[in-house]
Amino acid sequence: MSCTTSTEAASAPAVPLTALDQLWFQVSGTVCNLRCRHCFISCAPDNHAFWFMDRVQVSAALAESTALGVKEYYFTGGEPFMQPALPAMLAETLALGPATVLTNGTLFTPRRVAELARLAAASMYSLELRVSLDGVTVEANDAIRGPGTFARALDGIGRVVAAGFLPIITTVLPGDGSEAEVLLQDFRAVLGRVGYTRPRLKLLPTLRLGAEVARSGRYAPDERVTHEMLHGYDLDRLLCTRARLVTARGVYACPILLDHPSARLADALGEATRLSVTLREQACYTCWQEGAICANATAGAGA
Repeated sequence: MSCTTSTEAASAPAVPLTALDQLWFQVSGTVCNLRCRHCFISCAPDNHAFWFMDRVQVSAALAESTALGVKEYYFTGGEPFMQPALPAMLAETLALGPATVLTNGTLFTPRRVAELARLAAASMYSLELRVSLDGVTVEANDAIRGPGTFARALDGIGRVVAAGFLPIITTVLPGDGSEAEVLLQDFRAVLGRVGYTRPRLKLLPTLRLGAEVARSGRYAPDERVTHEMLHGYDLDRLLCTRARLVTARGVYACPILLDHPSARLADALGEATRLSVTLREQACYTCWQEGAICANATAGAGA
């Protein structure tokens, strides 16, 4: 939850939506089959703060999206593949544009992978998969994501690669990031063992929110975006100038700030596109620093 004071909120800069390029769906709410120690919205099997979106809610937002100029769609959670209606939602979405599903990769059964492959083959638009893997060893990953998750995620990655997908593998960059190139090389070696020889890799910064606070602490008081920091800054680096998040409980500024009431903009998508976003939360500081945290741009792809 937000700890922002009224004084800090009043002094924070606001940014408009310049174009609704991306539409995000919090399709499984905060419900996940895992309980990761670094999850910035503390998703878990028993976290019902946000419940699943239903097909009516997704369809309504999709119907609005075409007139609003949306270019691509993202499905996140929680774990999206816990939503039984996800294939039908993806089929409807892929009739309009490219779609990406952000997943922990542990629920890629052979039947589900075959269904995803059929959806991808039937659409003129791309179906992307983003799979989270936090470490190149069982010990490193499972300490964060839980026992057995490394083996299950690798098995799932192997299955989707064999089905013709080129998933984006994401990992939270540990420490100060100085070992990034070594980490990328290690990931290439590990993923090669399941047939993914030229992987697409994305390194993510730590977000000191939710469960991650217990591991790395909170943001320092001065780690927040000011008006001066936006002078000469490319606002397109901020997701909230190009995207909105639709949930079962309204439209939010971005996926990172789901736990922050200040990020809730409106009940309906059209209204939310007319509103600016005030960068009052400290997680906005990480987006200002890193840029493109949520979008699909990769670092160290191929090799």
